[in-house]
Amino acid sequence: MLRFIHENRMVSEGERILLAVSGGADSTCLLHLMVSLKEKLGISLHVAHLDHQLRGKESEADADYVMCLSDSLDVPATVSKADVRGYQKKYRLTLEEAAREVRYNFLAETAAAVGADAIVTGHTLDDQIETILLHIIRGTGIKGLIGLNARSRRLLNGRQIDIIRPLLEISREETQQYCLEHNLMARVDSSNQSLSMLRNRIRLKLLPELKNYNPGVVESLLRISAIAADEIAFLDSEMEKVRESIVERHGDVIVLNKEGFDDLPKALKRHLLRAVIKEMVGTLKDIEERHIEEIIGLLEKRAGKYINLPYGLIFAVEYGRYVLGSSIHAICPFPEIIKEPAITIPGVTDISGWSIETSIMEQGLSGDGENPMAAYLDADKTGENLSVRSRIEGDRFQPLGFDTPKRLNRFMIDAKIPQSWRERVPLVCCHGQGLPVHGQIIWVVGYRIDDRYKVASDTRRVLKIEFKRV
Repeated sequence: MLRFIHENRMVSEGERILLAVSGGADSTCLLHLMVSLKEKLGISLHVAHLDHQLRGKESEADADYVMCLSDSLDVPATVSKADVRGYQKKYRLTLEEAAREVRYNFLAETAAAVGADAIVTGHTLDDQIETILLHIIRGTGIKGLIGLNARSRRLLNGRQIDIIRPLLEISREETQQYCLEHNLMARVDSSNQSLSMLRNRIRLKLLPELKNYNPGVVESLLRISAIAADEIAFLDSEMEKVRESIVERHGDVIVLNKEGFDDLPKALKRHLLRAVIKEMVGTLKDIEERHIEEIIGLLEKRAGKYINLPYGLIFAVEYGRYVLGSSIHAICPFPEIIKEPAITIPGVTDISGWSIETSIMEQGLSGDGENPMAAYLDADKTGENLSVRSRIEGDRFQPLGFDTPKRLNRFMIDAKIPQSWRERVPLVCCHGQGLPVHGQIIWVVGYRIDDRYKVASDTRRVLKIEFKRV
């Protein structure tokens, strides 16, 4: 274990380390070993134990055992209890998920309270194999094949903290043997035999069955894990070369440059997506491969399309960029329009968040229609008294292809424009005698022009209007 710690640079001299000790053979072995090595490592230790209150007197006895063991080894300890079932009910989690979240929240709070630099857990080689299989079953990408890292950084209670796993090369059988040889009467958790938890079913049912098919399945999975780690290391290095030119962080929103991102190989796209999601929420625990593939499938869609992801995240397609944020409003592609500025024709008009470019062209030069942020209209019908505004009650216009006017609100609903975006969608209006007081909408920017102002066979001059984000 000392070699493994040094190879993975797990600790530094002078650090305080928080040991997560349940009282089972793995964590008991870990505590005893860390105590024997603390002088060589130059570290100080503190034990943390949480009673999940799920096994009555049995779990109370676990807490007593950990406290007594810590005292005998002269290691300070923090022992606490938590209502895991109440947490499970409140957040609608599985019992296993609730227990894990409550436990890590407790460890984070304790680490902060005692000034610990890292949290050490007793995960073993067996936990590594079970984790890889768990990831495969849930639907993982290549990163999930690595399983558990010897050292990883995790966001807990708003604080980044290192999680260290010095036993990852040691089997559960070895930790049990170690406890016997050192007369450590480790506790046995009866819930580990319950088949209600997926991890237990993997340990007790699936893995033994896989060994019937291939006695070397454990070694095979470890080889896959090592290969996956090499692949991820390569992708990490490639991602760092392009990340700065593609990714921007604006508060609670991450923006990806569309052109740069679209040019990446698909493997690098997936890797970068996982990286930015982890940057937003601090973990990839509930981000499955299907979520990443759903995002990849969205890239071909028009601006305004979006999907919901775990942790309340939303990934949206915008004009010239992709956006990852925590709410529809946060990722709205339209800046707020202040008042009702006039549009210069021809020329450039700068308003909040937009640069509006206009020009008059000859008939026949009406563009290819592929840019949703550019419109081509009959200049003689629109006139040159144009403005841009947001919607108001009672707005109507006649969408291209329609024979009669339609309520703007109904059009926005049918066009599936998110409700929180509708107040910000720019509306280009023309003004003149006989038109509504707030002008006639001739273009719902990014979506549809008014059929009555389209370029027709008798059009003499074409007005091009293009909106660009600034």
